[in-house]
Amino acid sequence: MGGRNETKLMYFILLGFPTTGEQQLLLFSALLLVYLLTVLENFLIILIIRNNHSLQKPMYFFLGNLSFLEIWYVSAVEPKMIRDVLSHDKRISFQGCMAQLHFFVTLVCTEYVLLAVMAFDRFVAICKPLRYPLIVSHKLCAQLVAACWMCGLTTSSIKLGFIASLSFCDVDKINHYFCDISPLLNISCSDSSLAELVDFTLALLVIMLPLCAVVASYICILLTVLKIPSSQGRQKAFSTCSSHLTVVVLFYSTTLFTYARPKLMYTYRANKLVSVLYTVVVPLLNPLIYCLRNKEVRVAMRRTFTSALSLGLCLSSTTPS
Repeated sequence: MGGRNETKLMYFILLGFPTTGEQQLLLFSALLLVYLLTVLENFLIILIIRNNHSLQKPMYFFLGNLSFLEIWYVSAVEPKMIRDVLSHDKRISFQGCMAQLHFFVTLVCTEYVLLAVMAFDRFVAICKPLRYPLIVSHKLCAQLVAACWMCGLTTSSIKLGFIASLSFCDVDKINHYFCDISPLLNISCSDSSLAELVDFTLALLVIMLPLCAVVASYICILLTVLKIPSSQGRQKAFSTCSSHLTVVVLFYSTTLFTYARPKLMYTYRANKLVSVLYTVVVPLLNPLIYCLRNKEVRVAMRRTFTSALSLGLCLSSTTPS
């Protein structure tokens, strides 16, 4: 096709961000710091939820699963990205590329559905408060989280099946910092129209259906809250879902630009910068949003740190000099 060599590629070269000298060291330090902070923040949220009885609620069960997911989400992309900043060898094997793509798409799709499930939880809590314990049971919570992961795995497996079946010839350079669907479609030398159609259709289903569920949930929440007579009651109701709504807006607004658009949109360099937002910046901000805007999490965090500090002081005082 077009005179291209039909030999099968053994590896790809991730072009990443072109930097030189001091810029490389600065970018490496910044990315490493952000990655470590993101993992630490999400790990602390999981620890705080597990160790505080006041947070043993469906809302925080879903939040703990979101934090667990985001630890793996950033770990699927950022370590390779950080290494490539300083390395001259930016190669990734074909199998490694497909593995990274599989994990990343699985986690992204799972997060879309999980955010919709969290919106459903807030809808039941605010619109049907008396029936909330009966509807959102521990069994249902576990089933919903399992369904989120199953949806992500299924979607990713279908997409990967079509991407892996494409032929990649003498063009081995991927103009990105990780293996994503659009750049792989762009360098394929075989007919990728079916893979593009499947990718676009699944992207619409996995993005738009959860988004519609989120919008419908918050419309019902808004209508219910507006019926509350006191301003204090309305403020309290809104505060229970403001953190989740902020995270939804950040995640959907950045990923929607990348995944719900034609392949040719990938040619714009701005796409790489947008990808940095949802692979680096948003995962860093999400734990901060939930901690800073949620009173129960802040109280539990102070209690946890106070207990840890007291334990440390007690241990140091009993240690023989």
